[in-house]
Formats: sequence, structure tokens, C-alpha cells
Amino acid sequence: MKLIGNDWDNVLGEEYEKTYFNELISRISEQYATKNIFPPKNRVFAALKLTPYASVRVVILGQDPYHEKGQAQGISFSVPVGEKIPPSLVNIFKELNTDIGCYIPNNGNLIKWCKQGVLMLNTVLTVQEGMANSHKGWGWEKFTDAVIRKLNDKDEPIVFLLWGRNAISKKALITNKKHLVLETVHPSPLSAFGGFFGCKHFSRANKFLIENGLTPIDWQIENKK
Repeated sequence: MKLIGNDWDNVLGEEYEKTYFNELISRISEQYATKNIFPPKNRVFAALKLTPYASVRVVILGQDPYHEKGQAQGISFSVPVGEKIPPSLVNIFKELNTDIGCYIPNNGNLIKWCKQGVLMLNTVLTVQEGMANSHKGWGWEKFTDAVIRKLNDKDEPIVFLLWGRNAISKKALITNKKHLVLETVHPSPLSAFGGFFGCKHFSRANKFLIENGLTPIDWQIENKK
């Protein structure tokens, strides 16, 4: 099956054959036919399409897609140019500014990170309009856990940025000592002052990459007209 269109198809081939996954895809297809589901159907696997397995250097885990029209891109925390920047992403940009001096951009499109090897993965890949966590427990978690396990198997060092309880719960899947796991509270306004601000995850990630002979991430998102 060529679901994603890059090396992830080979890495996840066994997962595609499992009963839960085929039942999930069938259920999700029915949802798209009858309800407003986000992200657009052709962007459900955008994070994996934009960041091939071989190129992953950093992983940022989100929970599920934005559930308002026009926001979800299939990439955790990201919104298209022209959409209002959500509060959690505002706080991510604030931490980038104080940590490594990035200016705060006028848009929240994070595709630039994806193209540098930052896998922006939600643990649940679809959502019904206006209903956060509406597809939680449907089977996406099994699939994205499999993604994390495959990344854990890599010999090349990876930085996992785990923000908030949902993401931190995946720490048990990351057992390879070659990887770096950084964890803190979620960047949402409800918790950011409890440890996200000042965590310096972006500079620490780049320091680790450099120490392991890898190219650091250019975290600056540029302004768009």
C-alpha cells in the first residue's frame, strides 16, 4: 500500500495490514462522507509526507488537530498563512524568542520545520468540527505509537520534545539511549507559565544535534505578506 508516498510506507507496511488500521481507515472515510472532518482528507498524513522517516531529527508531539474550519493542516501546532495564530503556538513563538532570539512571525505555518526533519505529529490524526478529541480512542493512537516505536529503532539520534501529559505519556515508547527526550508542560495559556517558558528546548535540541554531527534546525519562521 502506498499510503504516504515515501519511505514511511516501507517502515509502516506491517501496520497497514492490521485489522484495527483498516477498520479505522474505513470508519474515518465514512466520517468524511457525512460530517465536517479536519484536516482535509488529503492532509491526514501530511506530517509523515512532509518528513520522511530517513530525515527525522526532531519530533514534536501534539494531541489532535485544530477543530475549527481552516486551521488544521495535518501538522501539529501549525496553521496556514492567513489564519490567526492559536494561543499555544503564540507561546511557542515566545519561547523561541527568549531562547534563541527568533523574532515572532506574523503567521503560524510550520512547514519549514517539517522540511528540515522535524516531525510535527499529532497522536490522533483527525477530528470532527467543533469537537476536540472527538476521534480519541478510535485507533489513531495505536498507529502513531507504531510511528514512535519505529523512530525509537533508528540508530541516528533524534530529539523528542514532549509537551504536556498526553505527549509525556509516550516517553515509555522511547527506550533507545541514543535519543534525547525533553519534557515539560504544554504550551497552552493554562500551563505555559508552569515550566514551558524558560525550558529552552529549542536551543537544547540544536546543541544535541550539533554534538552528534547533525545539522541544527533553523527555527525561525519568516513573516509572510
